[in-house]
Amino acid sequence: MNRLARLALGIVAALWTGLAQAACSEGTVDLRGSWGQARFSVEIADNDETRARGLMHRERMARSAGMLFIYDRPVAASFWMRNTLIPLDMIFVDPTGRVSHIHHEAIPLDETPISGGENVLMVLEINGGLARAMGMTIDSELRHPRLDQDTALWSCDG
Repeated sequence: MNRLARLALGIVAALWTGLAQAACSEGTVDLRGSWGQARFSVEIADNDETRARGLMHRERMARSAGMLFIYDRPVAASFWMRNTLIPLDMIFVDPTGRVSHIHHEAIPLDETPISGGENVLMVLEINGGLARAMGMTIDSELRHPRLDQDTALWSCDG
């Protein structure tokens, strides 16, 4: 391979790596499964204060937006809809990025506990009805840089 071809190949590889890293950023979540693929712009809730506040008091959320709750270690996750004004789908994710449970259309202002089960590392909240409309299923895969990339089913590198 001549020098010019190696240089061109190096530029393409660098651009591809940059695009792959841009596709996996703190402010976005990618989901994929037999139903297809989706990307959401997310706010991060990763401490007690932001997780407790969540999406309370909001009157609307863009269709492509959501909130990603991130725990320091896997937990038995449970949510409620106190002071939450919009219906939400809650997508519970294990430490590998596998969707382990989907709660469809949580009812605004309802204080009934919504259990996501054990071994939950992340919970993605999106607009109610959207997960079903897109055909999202359990065992779908979530990609985000805060997952351990060595054990993630869908890493930021792939």
